[in-house]
Amino acid sequence: MSDTSSAATTGTREANSSPADTAAKQPWLQRVLMLSDKGYRDLRSAILACTLTNFSLMLPFAITILVIAEVVGALTGAQGQMDATRLWLLFGGGVLGAVVVFFANRNDYRKTYVASYLETEHTRVTVAERIRRLPMSVFNSRDLTDLTTSIMGDVATTEHVLSHIIPQLAANAVSITVISALLAVFDWRLALSVYCTVPLAFAIIVVSRRLQTSLGKRQIRAKMKAAEQVQEYIDGIKVIKACNLTGARFKVLDDALLTMKRLAIRFELGVGVFITGAQAVLQAGVGLTVFVGAFLIINGHIDFIPLMMFLVMVTRIYGPILTELTLLPELLYNAIVVGRTRTLMAIPVMEGAGEDADTGGLGDLTIRFEHVDFSYNEGGEKAVCDLTLTIPPGQITALVGPSGSGKSTLSRLIARFWDVDAGRVSIGGRDVSALDPEYLMSFMSFVFQDVVLFNDTVMNNIRIGRMDATEDEVVAAARAACCDEFVTRLPEGYDTLLGENGATLSGGERQRISIARALLKDAPIVLLDEATASLDPENEMLIQQAVARLVAGKTVVVIAHRLRTVKDCKKIAVLERGRLVEEGTHDELMANAALYHRLYSIQQATQSWTVRR
Repeated sequence: MSDTSSAATTGTREANSSPADTAAKQPWLQRVLMLSDKGYRDLRSAILACTLTNFSLMLPFAITILVIAEVVGALTGAQGQMDATRLWLLFGGGVLGAVVVFFANRNDYRKTYVASYLETEHTRVTVAERIRRLPMSVFNSRDLTDLTTSIMGDVATTEHVLSHIIPQLAANAVSITVISALLAVFDWRLALSVYCTVPLAFAIIVVSRRLQTSLGKRQIRAKMKAAEQVQEYIDGIKVIKACNLTGARFKVLDDALLTMKRLAIRFELGVGVFITGAQAVLQAGVGLTVFVGAFLIINGHIDFIPLMMFLVMVTRIYGPILTELTLLPELLYNAIVVGRTRTLMAIPVMEGAGEDADTGGLGDLTIRFEHVDFSYNEGGEKAVCDLTLTIPPGQITALVGPSGSGKSTLSRLIARFWDVDAGRVSIGGRDVSALDPEYLMSFMSFVFQDVVLFNDTVMNNIRIGRMDATEDEVVAAARAACCDEFVTRLPEGYDTLLGENGATLSGGERQRISIARALLKDAPIVLLDEATASLDPENEMLIQQAVARLVAGKTVVVIAHRLRTVKDCKKIAVLERGRLVEEGTHDELMANAALYHRLYSIQQATQSWTVRR
């Protein structure tokens, strides 16, 4: 199994579990960063690798100190003549140290960067799996750019923290501690002068934490607002060009981008002021160390060469500490980002019984609505109101009515895109709200008016219906859906890339690919939502042929505005404002002389309408 497949499997497993229960059993650092078990182990390995790298860098530095001591000792006469053999040994030690540094850095890169990239891949798959299982109500309340940022931008921030910040921070903390202990053994007074400014520098960062967090949250909100406006601009580019929209129409976008710029500058400035202040306080320790060293050497408490060596070491010590100060604000910013991801992962997914259920299957596939109420927004207007309807198995049932009457809503409630507010929707006697959505989907095929195609080959777009289908099975489904005649004209046939959302195909061709998917899936329940709307006569005829093959012997729910296309259905349910107002055959409904009769008569009258001067 590939790493990606393994990550996807792990992601699915974790997406189905309770994040709170899982987090309670994890170590503190793993819980704070929302890491997988493997990611946490890799992070510990990365910290160890960075620590070894830091210690390896001390080898050439120590050799440099010994060379300086040898040269200065010879020049001052403190150690007699310069020992060439000793210098050659030190040179050899330097070469060996360079080799050790090379291999330590190589191991560091593999353990730190490669591991962090794999962990963020796992995180993205886990978040995507979680999003896939969320109820559709979540997507009504959250903007698309918000979810995109959670998968891409937020995870990228965590990736940077895992690869560039936490291992280095932990490794620097270890190396600083070790060096501090060694310096204290050498001379505790000089060591104290070196480190006395460190607590003050870190205190400045800690005290500014609240302000940095506030600025970080405001910057994220501004980024999200700007992303929403950019998304809206791109989605509406056809209307913008067609209507020549300028001026005020772009003011909202301009304001969002300018606000994002201002808050980004304010955030960087706010963080930079505190970091610069902390660095200034920290490096004041250099002057203090020189002052203390001068006092000690004047009073004969230390020799010149040890003092010089100590001062050289001080310049090396402050490097890691400065790095710590610089990276700490990024940890604070990452805490905000992880909080956003944690909030998303805490949203309850739609759960239920699957194929392991003792009841087994979905019975005779009779679909029933029993006194169903539903609204898209809590407390909002009801899209379905006290509706009771039975859709018999093995035949075609049509849902008709004016726009906004609840036809598409019913099809989505059957598929459990949403759960009802009151009442019950059942298939074969089993309440769909008690079924696992993925298990439920295995019984259904969809053909919507708005077809979604991916920037992939024709073959792979059709294979979405059943991912384990062979090429011969995909081609057979395409032929049954009348796709073969236009696919063979494409430059590379079934291997032709379709572009974003099938931009290279016509509406009818895209619709036929959607039907080919449904044919390939061969599910016992078929939901058709305006499958032939807005098509030219030739495409409509081809799609009707494909639909006839698709629905043979299945339980079918057809949503249609063109009432002439459902005249032959054995059952027609007429909806108005979310209520069932009529049901029966075409002849029975026409005899009632009610809503269906009026809609059908209007459509018949409009068929003779033409454009006149």
